[in-house]
Amino acid sequence: MAHGIWESPESPDSIDDKDTMAICVPSIDHYFGLREFGSRGTQEIKQGEWDIVIYEARKALRMLAQGNPNILSLLWLPENGYIQRTPAGNLLLENRDLFVGRHTYNSFVGYAKGKFHKMTHGSTQGYMGAKRKEIVERYGYDTKNAAHLIRLLRVGIEFLRDGFLRVDRGGLDATELLDIKHGKWTLEEVQAEAATLFRRAEEAHDRSTLRARPDRDAINDLCVAIIQESHLL
Repeated sequence: MAHGIWESPESPDSIDDKDTMAICVPSIDHYFGLREFGSRGTQEIKQGEWDIVIYEARKALRMLAQGNPNILSLLWLPENGYIQRTPAGNLLLENRDLFVGRHTYNSFVGYAKGKFHKMTHGSTQGYMGAKRKEIVERYGYDTKNAAHLIRLLRVGIEFLRDGFLRVDRGGLDATELLDIKHGKWTLEEVQAEAATLFRRAEEAHDRSTLRARPDRDAINDLCVAIIQESHLL
């Protein structure tokens, strides 16, 4: 929804859930005792059209330090993209520049390559529902993955250039991304645009003036501060 290309389930061809992401600091016994949060620091909740994933704070900061595009987006949402923000969450947002760097090239390109593969091979995989398979059969490829492929590469190129994530594509290329999602681009057109963007991403990495990698010590200190803030230690 934050990307500006979400469509209501009431739309005839909509295949979108309400994807929600959260970062949490569990109770203090999680850190001093034997309790674990979810499965290896992740808990998922699916209810109706809601698809919620919650990351424990330490896992979230590790993912941010690695340049994970999905969770990085959480730090650059438009103001109306946040359902709830706590003082600890505000502390994370105030320090988002700690996670900026050229190292994110590998993550953005890696995720984009995954979308590229799913675009043509996804119909054989279990994640796809009947409605989405129908769209693949109609257009010959997974149009939703195609739209996210192009979005990821464009956002990654901008991030390497500016150190800022433009999550909301409204006023930028949201209309074009929706056209891809609706099958108005042929598979060959998507592949050609992706090939161009993969080259541009490599060039953006080579020209980027961002730091090579994040300051792990500073991120560690931030993690400690976030947990302390949440438990008022």
